[in-house]
Amino acid sequence: MGRDRWHVIEEEGTLTLARRLPVRFDLVAETVLGGEVGRLRLAHLVRQDLWRALRRLRGFAPVVRVRRVAAGLHVVAGGAVAGPVPPGAQARIAALLDDPRLRARWTGRA
Repeated sequence: MGRDRWHVIEEEGTLTLARRLPVRFDLVAETVLGGEVGRLRLAHLVRQDLWRALRRLRGFAPVVRVRRVAAGLHVVAGGAVAGPVPPGAQARIAALLDDPRLRARWTGRA
C-alpha cells in the first residue's frame, strides 16, 4: 500500500475507510447525515476534514465508517492514536461532525 492508499472494507452493509489495519477507535464520535450520497466519497470527505482537525495529534490514524440507516447515513469517525489521548480530542471530532457548514459540504459533494 502506497502513501496515498486507504483500506476500504465492506462488511454487512458497512463501509470502513482506514489508514491502518486492524481498525481501532481510540477516539470516536458519530452522527447521522440525511440524503442519498455515495458512502465511499462521503467517507473520504469526512476523513479529510478529520485529518485537518487532528493532524497535530501524534500517531493519529483516521478511520471513518458509513452505513445506510432509515434516516440516511450513520457516520462513525475517529481513529487510532499512538500514545495518550489528549483531553478534548474526542470533543473536537464531535464538533466537526456537528458543524452545519461541513455537513452541507459533505452531502453536497458526495
